[in-house]
Formats: sequence, C-alpha cells, structure tokens
Amino acid sequence: MPFARIDGIQIEYERIRASAARLPTIVMLHEGLGSIAMWKDFPHQVARRTGHDVLVYSREGYGRSSPLRQPRAVRYMHHEALVVLPRLLDALAIPDPILLGHSDGASIALIHAGGSARGVSALILLAPHVFVEDLSVQNIAAAKVAYETTDFRARLARYHEDVDSAFRGWNDIWLHPDFRSWNIEEYLPRITCPILAIQGEDDEYGTMAQVERIAQVAPDVRVLELRDCRHSPHRDRPEDTLEAITGFVHELDA
Repeated sequence: MPFARIDGIQIEYERIRASAARLPTIVMLHEGLGSIAMWKDFPHQVARRTGHDVLVYSREGYGRSSPLRQPRAVRYMHHEALVVLPRLLDALAIPDPILLGHSDGASIALIHAGGSARGVSALILLAPHVFVEDLSVQNIAAAKVAYETTDFRARLARYHEDVDSAFRGWNDIWLHPDFRSWNIEEYLPRITCPILAIQGEDDEYGTMAQVERIAQVAPDVRVLELRDCRHSPHRDRPEDTLEAITGFVHELDA
C-alpha cells in the first residue's frame, strides 16, 4: 500500500483504476472508526459498478497511517476537510472529485464542499452528521463500555495498527462536553454540487433528522431512506446502496 506524506503525517492510500476516460475520481472518506481495510471490498465494487477511478485512504490515527500526535479537537473534521484533504488531493493530482463519505467522512465531505472553495463534482453521503444528537452520544458512550469490557477492542485491532489511537481519538472527543455544540449547518447552503444522502432507519448513531436538515438547506439533494438498516448502509444494505450510488453517478456522467 503506498503512502502520501502530508504535513509530516504518513497517509496510507489505495487507487483503484476503473476507467481510461476523464471521469471524476470517487474519493472515499471513512467513518469515525474506519480505515482502508474496514471498507473491505466496497471500494472495488464502487469502481466496478460506476466505472470511475476510486481513491480510498486512512486518515491520521487510523489503519496504517500515522497514529495521532495529540488528542482530537472539536474542529478536527474541519481541519481534515479544509486542510488535509485539499493537500492530499493536490498531492495525488485529483481535481473536482466525487466525495463518498460515511459518518464522520460524510461530515468531512460536507465541510469540504461548502467551505474549501474548491471544485467538487458531487457528494454521496452515508449516515452523515450535521449536528450532535442525544442518540449519538448515548451510543458512543456505550461503545466506550464495550471497548473496555468486551472483545470489541480485539476485533477493531484487525483494522488499525494503533487501535487505541483510532478508538480514543474518536470516542474521547465525541463524549467531550464541548462537542455537544458541534454543528456544520452553516456549510450546507454553500454547496452547489448534487448530493445523494443515504440513511438507515435503524441507525444507532443518528436519526433521519440529519439528512432531512441537509435536504432542507442544500440546493440539490436526493434522500434514500433504507429500512432494516443501521449505521452502515454499505454493510447492512449493500446492494441497495450500490444501486443508488451507481444510478446517481451514471446520471451525473450523462
């Protein structure tokens, strides 16, 4: 797996080539406990079904990328969206990407599209967060208990070289009292590209209010609500999720 060096941080990434045509690269942004490995074969399925090249990478603190050097701040997703991601895209010569984000990654995609003043072809959002809900905090607190008392840490360690960096970096900031005021709604009306937002009805980390808020404010939004689906549509309802992504991307191509 190759690495890019951004501000002294080693970032692991993988590029999946699917087309010789000059189509926008789909850049995948993982969840708060994710990594390249945790996506499993989903990036390859996206590339195969859409015919677009795909870039997938692990952010600082995740996978085989550099572990965190200090605890995350409340605006850590802003930093990723407005500083790290632009530098990574420039380093890898990727203009006007389609950003496909899950959970924290979807929030990063929204901030980037609404706040970076850079070209973005479209957003595909899986279980995005735009504000903090009680449900999110309750289940993130439950995840801390599971990490400390069950085999959750061992299972998560399969996907991260420094599993404590990955988990604590995410869990500690989401449970910090200052994080309750985190909100990115200000970026929504500034987004000009099309958006596909996919949300599971049974998401344990967020409700339909998240995507409904996006649809109310951003100018071009399509919402897919999935039944029998929790926080990870690409794992819980993979075929429906892939079908929606493929149709959306092919419509953009046309």
